[in-house]
Amino acid sequence: MANAGHEIPLDTATFLRIRKWYLLAFAAIALTIIIAQILIQLHLKAQSGDSEVINVAGRQRAFSQKLVKEVLLLNRATDIDDKQMLLAEIDKTLTVWKTSHSGLHLGDKSFNLPYEDDEKVQELFSKLDPHHTKMVKALQEILDRYDLHGDNTQLFKSNVEILLHNERTFLNLMDQIVNEYDYRSNEQLQKLKQKEYWLLAFSLLILLLEIYFIFRPLSIQIKKTIGHLVGSQEESKNQLAKIQSLYDEKERSLKELQELNFVIDNAALFASIRKDGSVVFISKKFLALLGHTRSTLNKPFSEILTIDEGQQAYLKEVLKVNRKNIIRKEELQVRTVNGSTVWLDMSIVPMHHSSLEQDILILCSDITERKENQLKVAELTKQNFEERIKQKKAQASQIVEGQEEERKRIAKDIHDGIGQMLTALKFNIESIDLENKEKTGEKIAYLKALASDLIKGVRTATFNLTPPELSDHGIFPALHKMTAELSKLTGKNILFKNKTDSNIRFDSLAETNIYRVTQEAVNNAIKYADANYILVTLNYTHPVLSVVIDDDGNGFDDSILGQLPKNNSEGGMGLFFMKERIDYINGRLFINSEPGKGTRVTINYKTE
Repeated sequence: MANAGHEIPLDTATFLRIRKWYLLAFAAIALTIIIAQILIQLHLKAQSGDSEVINVAGRQRAFSQKLVKEVLLLNRATDIDDKQMLLAEIDKTLTVWKTSHSGLHLGDKSFNLPYEDDEKVQELFSKLDPHHTKMVKALQEILDRYDLHGDNTQLFKSNVEILLHNERTFLNLMDQIVNEYDYRSNEQLQKLKQKEYWLLAFSLLILLLEIYFIFRPLSIQIKKTIGHLVGSQEESKNQLAKIQSLYDEKERSLKELQELNFVIDNAALFASIRKDGSVVFISKKFLALLGHTRSTLNKPFSEILTIDEGQQAYLKEVLKVNRKNIIRKEELQVRTVNGSTVWLDMSIVPMHHSSLEQDILILCSDITERKENQLKVAELTKQNFEERIKQKKAQASQIVEGQEEERKRIAKDIHDGIGQMLTALKFNIESIDLENKEKTGEKIAYLKALASDLIKGVRTATFNLTPPELSDHGIFPALHKMTAELSKLTGKNILFKNKTDSNIRFDSLAETNIYRVTQEAVNNAIKYADANYILVTLNYTHPVLSVVIDDDGNGFDDSILGQLPKNNSEGGMGLFFMKERIDYINGRLFINSEPGKGTRVTINYKTE
């Protein structure tokens, strides 16, 4: 096939031929599907009214029974309201019954009922109409002549007999009509199935024709095309061998360029010297770095590289000893002729020639900036270490000071509280006069109260020192016990609310510090805020443990937290150590307060 003097390529011609036959095959299948859908939809449209007809016909039987039942109920009714309701229901049902009967027989658009033209169904309706008419007439007479306040015995006697006499025949005939509708619907369904079978057979026939006339020729054509491709395999192999040869040549050239590029990138500072130390060649960049010119190259390489005599002697020995084929690396700090100091990363590479004479290739990199940065980093590391040591010393001093303050507070509590009570107890015991029984009884009563206060003070002091629940059971029971004990000892309303479902143990150090910070916050609320209501709320949502202490005390301006004195006045040292303890376990402490509005202390600890 030619087009404008040019032959269409084989692949294009094959593609066009295959596309044409495939489009033809798909068009035939699509046409078959469309025809099948049109026939099925036409049949379904013709049958769309059958379900409605059967439904209405079935309801006619129910309506007839409902009317007879309502008439019998009306005959027995004694209440005026019930009679009126039944009369209205009979009238409503009768209207629908008559309309449905007429629609089934003659058609009704409002009920979606077509005109019935089947001779057998018309014959059944002809038999049914007299009975329907008699029942309608009897019902209508009851509706028209029924007296709500009078005697309706005679009215019911004649009409109920008519209803009961005709109802059985009506029901039998309606059953026959419904069965006829159902039979006719099934007959149409069988016809639809036959159509579907014919369409399936037709579709299979089309597929067989397509296989024989389309796909079989296409497979033959593809086979020929594959044969043509196989015949061209030898030529393709030759072309591939040529391409592979060119590719290998390209790879060798690329490798040489990469090696040359490596030398240029990494040996910008280089020199070639003889084994006696004289210079054969030195790069321009190397000369500029060392502060030399081409006219000064009549010196040994060691003297060109540095003006330091000790380094010159060391370099001469290195170059003289390096007889074996071993690359040696050195990091040297050299002094140039202009007085500057340069750090060099030097590689000494021996080079052997066919004449057995040995040259040495010197490759260098300027690492002055890196060395200076290393020195700076080392200096900064040293300064940072010294600063941290100072901070640790300051923290240790503050902790010792806090421990001393705590010891003083414990001693003061024991001296002012327990000590004074013990002194008073001693003096009162010594002053007891057994002969004066009246005063002796008063003093004994006072001694009992004093002993009770003494026991309470001892319990308070020991409880604040070491809570056994903390080490035995964990932070949850320990906080619960602390709030309960402090509430008993102080008379304050101190509550504990645990929002977790189960007791969870954490790191012992973290539990101890969280307990102490919570204890300090509660004690501050009792001592300094004059709080009457304190709520400790504990919540754990993985991985954060949260403890919130709310009080209704005096409060304070929380903007001055950063300027609190580091002593125990107004809880200053207490707040400082609260923050230190939380920082020690990498937790967070938040204090929010307003004068007259109480204080909230929040402790957050991340368990992971």
